[in-house]
Amino acid sequence: MGDDSEWMKLPIDQKCEHKIWKARLNGYEEALKLFQKIEDEKSPEWGKYLGLIKKFVTDSNAVAQLKGLEAALAFIENAHVAGKTTGEVVSGVVSKVFNQPKARAKELGTDICLTYIEIEKAEIVQDELIKGLDNKNPKIVVACVETLRKALCEFGSKIITLKPVVKVLPKLFESREKAVRDEAKLLAVEIYRWIRDALRTPLQNINSVQLKELEEEWVKLPPAAPKQTRFLRSQQDLKAKFEQQQAAGGDEADGDDDDEVEAAPVDPYELLEAVEILSKLPKDFYEKIEAKKWQERKEVLEAVEALTKNPKLESGDYGDLARALKKVIGKDANVMLVAMAAKCLAGLATGLRKKFGTYAGHVVPTILEKFKEKKPQVVQALQEAIDAVFLTTTLQNISEDVLAVMDNKNPSIKQQASLFLARSFRHCTPSTLPKSVLKPFCAAFLKQVNDSAPEVRDAAFEALGTAMKVVGEKAVNPFLADVDKLKLDKIKECADKVELVGKKGGGGGGGGGEKKAKPAAKAPPAVEAPAAGPPKKGKPASAPSAKSKKASDTKETVETELSPEVCEEKAAAVLPASCMQLLDSGNWKERLASMEEFQRAVEQMDKSEMPCQALVKMLAKKPGWKETNFQVMQMKLHIVGLIAQKGSFSKTSALVVLDGLVDKIGDVKCGSNAKEALTAIGEACSLPWTAEQVVSMAFTQKNPKNQAETLNWLANAMKEFGFAGINVKAFINNVKTALGATNPAVRTSAITLLGVMYLYMGAPLRMFFEDEKPALLSQIDAEFEKMQGQSPPAPIRGTKKAGAEEEGDAAAEEEEVDGGAGDIMDLLPRTDISDKITSDMVSKISDKNWKIRKEGLDEVAAVISEAKFIQANIGELPMALKGRLNDSNKLLVQQALNILQQIATAMGPSLKQHVKNLGIPVITVLGDSKSNVRAAALSTLNAWVEQTGMKEWLEGEDLSEELKKENPFLRQEILGWLAEKLPTLRTVPADLMLCVPHLYACLEDRSGDVRKKAQDALPTFMMHLGYEKMSKATSKLKPASKDQVVGMLEKARAVMPAKPEAPAKAAASKPPASSTPAAKPASGFVKTVFLTLKGVVGKKPPVKAGAKDEEDKSGPIFILVPNGKEQRIKEEKALKILKWNFITPRDEYVEQLKTQMSTCLPKWLQDELFHFDFQRHVKAIGAMIEHMEAECEAVIGCLDLILKWFTLRFFDTNTSVLMKALEFLKLLFTMLSRKNYQLNDYEASSFIPYLILKVGESKDVVRKDVRAILTMLCKVYAASKVFPFLMEGTKSKNSKQRCECLEELGCLIENFGMNVCQPTPAKALKEIAVHIGDRDTTVRNAALNTVVAAYNACGDQVFKLIGNLSEKEMSMLEERIKRSAKKTPAASAKPERPQREQPTNPNSTFLRKPAQEEVPNKLSQARAQNAHLEQSAPSIPKEFQLDLEVFENNHTCASDIPDLVQHKLDEVLEPVMIPERKMRSVSPHFDDIHNSSASTINFVISQVASGDINTSIQALAQIDEVLRQADKAEAMSGHIDQFLIATFMQLRLIYNTHMADDRLDKKDIFKLYSCIIGNMLSLFSMESLAREASMGVLKDLMHGLITLMLDTRVEDIEDGQQLIRSVNLLVVRVLEKSDQTNILRLILDHMSMIENRNESELEAHLRRVVKHSANLSGLKSDKSTEKGALRSDDKVIKAKVSDILSEIFKKIGSKENTKEGLTELYEYKQKYSDADLEPFLRNTSQFFQSYVERGLRMIESEREGKGRIQTSTVIPQHSTDSYLPSSSTVPISSNGEDLNAAAYYERLKILRQRRGLENSTVCLLLKLQSRHNIVAYCKYLHLLVQPEEDRPPLSSLRPSVASSTDMLHSKLSQLKESREHFQQEQSHTHSPTRSSSPASNLDDLKKRLERIKSNRQ
Repeated sequence: MGDDSEWMKLPIDQKCEHKIWKARLNGYEEALKLFQKIEDEKSPEWGKYLGLIKKFVTDSNAVAQLKGLEAALAFIENAHVAGKTTGEVVSGVVSKVFNQPKARAKELGTDICLTYIEIEKAEIVQDELIKGLDNKNPKIVVACVETLRKALCEFGSKIITLKPVVKVLPKLFESREKAVRDEAKLLAVEIYRWIRDALRTPLQNINSVQLKELEEEWVKLPPAAPKQTRFLRSQQDLKAKFEQQQAAGGDEADGDDDDEVEAAPVDPYELLEAVEILSKLPKDFYEKIEAKKWQERKEVLEAVEALTKNPKLESGDYGDLARALKKVIGKDANVMLVAMAAKCLAGLATGLRKKFGTYAGHVVPTILEKFKEKKPQVVQALQEAIDAVFLTTTLQNISEDVLAVMDNKNPSIKQQASLFLARSFRHCTPSTLPKSVLKPFCAAFLKQVNDSAPEVRDAAFEALGTAMKVVGEKAVNPFLADVDKLKLDKIKECADKVELVGKKGGGGGGGGGEKKAKPAAKAPPAVEAPAAGPPKKGKPASAPSAKSKKASDTKETVETELSPEVCEEKAAAVLPASCMQLLDSGNWKERLASMEEFQRAVEQMDKSEMPCQALVKMLAKKPGWKETNFQVMQMKLHIVGLIAQKGSFSKTSALVVLDGLVDKIGDVKCGSNAKEALTAIGEACSLPWTAEQVVSMAFTQKNPKNQAETLNWLANAMKEFGFAGINVKAFINNVKTALGATNPAVRTSAITLLGVMYLYMGAPLRMFFEDEKPALLSQIDAEFEKMQGQSPPAPIRGTKKAGAEEEGDAAAEEEEVDGGAGDIMDLLPRTDISDKITSDMVSKISDKNWKIRKEGLDEVAAVISEAKFIQANIGELPMALKGRLNDSNKLLVQQALNILQQIATAMGPSLKQHVKNLGIPVITVLGDSKSNVRAAALSTLNAWVEQTGMKEWLEGEDLSEELKKENPFLRQEILGWLAEKLPTLRTVPADLMLCVPHLYACLEDRSGDVRKKAQDALPTFMMHLGYEKMSKATSKLKPASKDQVVGMLEKARAVMPAKPEAPAKAAASKPPASSTPAAKPASGFVKTVFLTLKGVVGKKPPVKAGAKDEEDKSGPIFILVPNGKEQRIKEEKALKILKWNFITPRDEYVEQLKTQMSTCLPKWLQDELFHFDFQRHVKAIGAMIEHMEAECEAVIGCLDLILKWFTLRFFDTNTSVLMKALEFLKLLFTMLSRKNYQLNDYEASSFIPYLILKVGESKDVVRKDVRAILTMLCKVYAASKVFPFLMEGTKSKNSKQRCECLEELGCLIENFGMNVCQPTPAKALKEIAVHIGDRDTTVRNAALNTVVAAYNACGDQVFKLIGNLSEKEMSMLEERIKRSAKKTPAASAKPERPQREQPTNPNSTFLRKPAQEEVPNKLSQARAQNAHLEQSAPSIPKEFQLDLEVFENNHTCASDIPDLVQHKLDEVLEPVMIPERKMRSVSPHFDDIHNSSASTINFVISQVASGDINTSIQALAQIDEVLRQADKAEAMSGHIDQFLIATFMQLRLIYNTHMADDRLDKKDIFKLYSCIIGNMLSLFSMESLAREASMGVLKDLMHGLITLMLDTRVEDIEDGQQLIRSVNLLVVRVLEKSDQTNILRLILDHMSMIENRNESELEAHLRRVVKHSANLSGLKSDKSTEKGALRSDDKVIKAKVSDILSEIFKKIGSKENTKEGLTELYEYKQKYSDADLEPFLRNTSQFFQSYVERGLRMIESEREGKGRIQTSTVIPQHSTDSYLPSSSTVPISSNGEDLNAAAYYERLKILRQRRGLENSTVCLLLKLQSRHNIVAYCKYLHLLVQPEEDRPPLSSLRPSVASSTDMLHSKLSQLKESREHFQQEQSHTHSPTRSSSPASNLDDLKKRLERIKSNRQ
């Protein structure tokens, strides 16, 4: 028991590890309870047990183990960190639980495994269970198999990976233990439920009896697909759906899921293990396969056939084997061996699948040729072979080989080729059988349907029928236009019989089986759409030509030619008789009149009744086009255009007039009309046809003028109509003719036309003219150079005849179709060089002697160079060149690479079929150790990709296999190449995922270069594959590697580039392919936009996507987030985010900024801003410039983020981005200045230091812009705050930066005076003077100029400020000062004001040049320049700058001071003579302010009322500095009223303007309030100054302070309550320190404004205050009164008082006893009313004193039954008259009687009415009653209404003066007269009589008060 008691005290986790099993058992039980109690899955409590869970399940005691398993299960179910224990716990379960005899233990072990799967750890659990299958204990094996079966049954085949399970099944069936075999059988049945027949192949080799048993069990299974019944934690949505379906109880709900299962069947191939056969080939295979004896050949073929029967083969180099088998098929005379070789090829293709695609192009032509054999077994073997080969490649890749045999003389070959295509089509879908591929096949089939051999015809019908079934009748019919009905019916009949792969039944054409065909076709590569060329290449003219022609052929007006008689008859029916008669008149005037009538008639005709052919033939009637009068001819040509526009104009009609139009196109007078008519005909009959006719007619003529103008018209027409359908070949021939013309105008026109064609066709156009003379070629190149970078204009004209309703989707599809086939490169005449690649040449290339090999390569290069453009068939050359890519002689490797580059250019897009066999080996060369070889290989690779696009390279496993090789050179080159290419692609094949594991391996490669390249490539992979897929792929990594890789993925996610825009956008720059008939949807601008969006690939979905993108971009790009900036400032201050402070920007700063900007900018703009490509940055800045003005509020809202992003651009090296950024910043600061916005310190500190870095840029243009921005910066940020940043910039190592910063400092001093120097002028100038001794001349000069600017500002005092200089430096400075003095008169003669203002032009600055010793003072030049700029540029309003010296010395700057200061404020004071300003220096600080003139003080005070917060704060700081120094404070004497008025005006400005402005930082407003209150406290702490304040000024000041206390917006500011308390304190200080007479008059004046005193609470409160005034008067200290100390009649013993009060104040100071202490203090004061509390309150804070006073008053109120005064949050709504003057006189008795205030209310009202004054300010007082501030205000009252002996003599009271608002509108003399008048009036006023208010008034007042309170509640 003693032992038990010991472990019972241990914590749970220690019990679980205890050596005593009972202790462990107890620990497990308690742990189980604990685990079930913890609700938070992320609780730290879980972490304690991470290392113990394995011990839970592996406990050696069976009883404890059982409980441990329960606890472990609870842990796994509830703990967030449970996944970390998966491997060790499952391993423990397998080894220590599954062998237990207790069924409960096994059950719990299985549950633990399944729970781990549920928390997303299926792979680890499965691996451990499969490891358990190798255990020697059969119990463990059985339990593992059973657990796997349950996991599969519950979670399904998507969660449980079946491949490793299927792999071990045959081994389990061979077990000696019957229990294992039986469990394996159950597992096999379960697997069959999920994958059906896919399991048969892997189990085909097990015992036949077992297989038979399995078959029997499989048959019993229900046909319905199984369903997942248990779900992962991430699949809770599926779980909910499943439970809902279960609740519904119907199987109908499962229908969709069944379809899904059928749509994605498991491919048996994926479950198989690959077999390596190359090493197992007979050693003498290659010798015997060429043996003369057929038996030997048969022997080795049989061996190969046996090997190729393996269903899945390991990848490798099968090139030699494929060539050997191909040779047997092609040349072996023994047909039996041919069949065997064909079977071997079929086996290879089936086992390798996509990996065999490399060799497909070599064997297909041979197989097709061998179809000439008629023996059925041979034909069947060949069919199987070619069908298997087809599944490894795409139809497009082998299309040329198949088309080549379609015209073969042998009918068997034609028949089998067609049948092969028919079988192949069944595997296709409309997307994988585009019209570009189908079109040439259909043309070949149409020839075969007329073949003499019936079997050929039948095969062609079957192929056409299959194609029709796959893509639909609508897509095939255009190709069957010439087929008669009988044959068409036969094709449709075949289509009905066709059964597509994956489709359960025939019937229904039009691609009805597409949906079902897709899943089945998913496995073979043929499913994937063939690439139509590199994405960046535009599809040129001939692409849409078929579409345009088809559209025009089907829709154009067809018209037979009419005889002259019929024409004349039809024309007579619609034309006036007189017109017909005069058409051929001999008088030109009559012909002209006839033409006019003709025109009128045509204009009035309706389209349906216009006989176009008849009318144009009438126009062609003699004299016709030989008309000699130009007016008549012009009219004729105009009418032709009218007819073409208005009527149904046919080609027949066009041919009547075209010859005449061409003949007149060169005519000076008629040419323009002819061109207009041709354009109208082009719209009616399509431009391609019209242009072809016109050009051919022009060049049959001899007139060079006509030829030149025809070409000019065509160039213009191409721009108007677009390039759709143009017959490029025909035009190129005509252009070549024109280029050879002797007339220079014709040549010039031809070159111009070529320039326009270049817009649409691009660089390949030049290839057609390489044979031209060098001089002509240079002219062509120059024209192309002009067009470089331009995008073709959107077409504005199109065929009117093409009906949109018929075109619809077919037209869009047509465009896409021709996009692939119609590459410009296809127009080039290509040479077949296969015959020139002789076997001798190939053998030379493979020779052992390197010289002979080189000779062979030279011959190949010569053949290709001679041919220029070659066809895709290059014979045996690919294999020969492939061998040379790994040649030991590196020179030959480079030569082979050069030849491959040559082939890429010569072959063009057809190169795609050679990517696998020749392109991939080029990638291998990237692993060469020599850098020059790698560079050549990369160059070749890029040349190939330019022709082929990236799709072929990324398909299959070839690229991943290359990346798998542990060659650092190879890896870094491939990854670098992919990082460059992937961001340019919109889509990539799914096979790219195969590269991801190797990419992860590269992230941890030993080579730093490989790791870096892998990190660079990571975001580009993620942009296509997605973060989720790539994150999931890390699950197979080791834990340490996984953590590292996941971290990198997170970083890559932040910088992941956006995918290139949809094709619609790309199409905008390539409108040639937009089809002419599609130009109908809209007119004008909208029409242009539609045509532009239609683009190269005109399919509808991309167009919609593009339109959506455009729509997204059309909205605002700056999003205003309320309080977003404030929140970011708070977060940075709280260190929640990184402070924007770095030497170079690190990734975490970029990521942080990107995250912050995500809420303020649309995603597309954010993608642009953080794109890798600098051009995207330029584009983004352009968009920001466009939107800045319109969205200025939102720009200001995210200004800090915008400025931060631009600081990142300052670290870019690209000048174009930098210049664009500076352009934006200039416009931005101009806008901010116009909006009077002021940067806050947060924004400034994160931007200005980085801007200053660029002021030292080497490029002058950059420096100029940065200086301009710095100039504008001073308008939106205080110059004194910019100064320290520039001072910091002078410490740079960059001499240019030091120089520019010093120059800027000089300009600041010149423009803003010495006050701009921070922290003090002395410190600043000392640092500046250090640079006078700089090594760099420009820096020295800049420093000297800056000191000279300081000298100009403060005179000789500068020598004291700069400190000690060396003799040399001092002499330099003195010399510079002398020189500047000589220049000063010229500058000072001009007005000074322009110097103080900044140029408004963003690009202008002080126009400084590099300083030289002999250059005059640049600051003087700057002044002169500025003055000049100011005359031409409108000035921007400028805030006040505190520059006292300039103010003193500048006679002309009076207008700089607002009228408020100069015109109004002085009138408040006694007359002050402003002394004449003298040209002398004044100290920049207030050190000598007592010597300054009153005007200086006036100027500083004027800035207190400034609209700019920073200016006001600076002014208040200067005044506060004076007020705090007793010896200097007297300088303020005489300016108190002026200062208080400025302060009150600032309070009013804050209330009305600043507080309502959301753009202003509330912290700045709080700072301003603090400064004002601080100044006031300082002022009113000095009684001598405080007493100078007049009654009217005090009244307005009190009004402003009360308004501030009532402003609920202040409470919302941080520390707002503290601000209100400070205002309370200030009001007390004002009342205590001001002239008491003025204060009493102020209070009474306010009370006189109460219109109905019976409804006011104020009177009742005043009565109570008067009653208790004597008691509270003891609080007044000796120092706070002029009369000395208060009298106290009876004093208590000091020691006793001290002890009692000390205890009381201790209680008040403690949180617990505060209330008790206050109560005791109140009772003590009641008992000893004369007690002196001053000694106890003297050292406490003002807040504590106020708190005590307030508490005492609250207790007093409670005891009188008043209750607590309610607070309110009413916002004072000031009436418009709240600031109007009030100058009532208050007659008060001088006999010392105790007067009642109520007696004077009526008299005051009478007097105010006589004065015509309104009582409005009293409203504010009434509102005050509803707030807690009433307490403070009442104190003010009782302090004033004191016993007579304590009050100043009432006889000293004078009539009140006008309020400050009145003073500002009157002259000083008027004020004096007013005072005299009031004094005279005083002597005649009524004698005051005492009257007390009746008691009823008080009762009435109470009732009204209660009514008011109830209404407010």
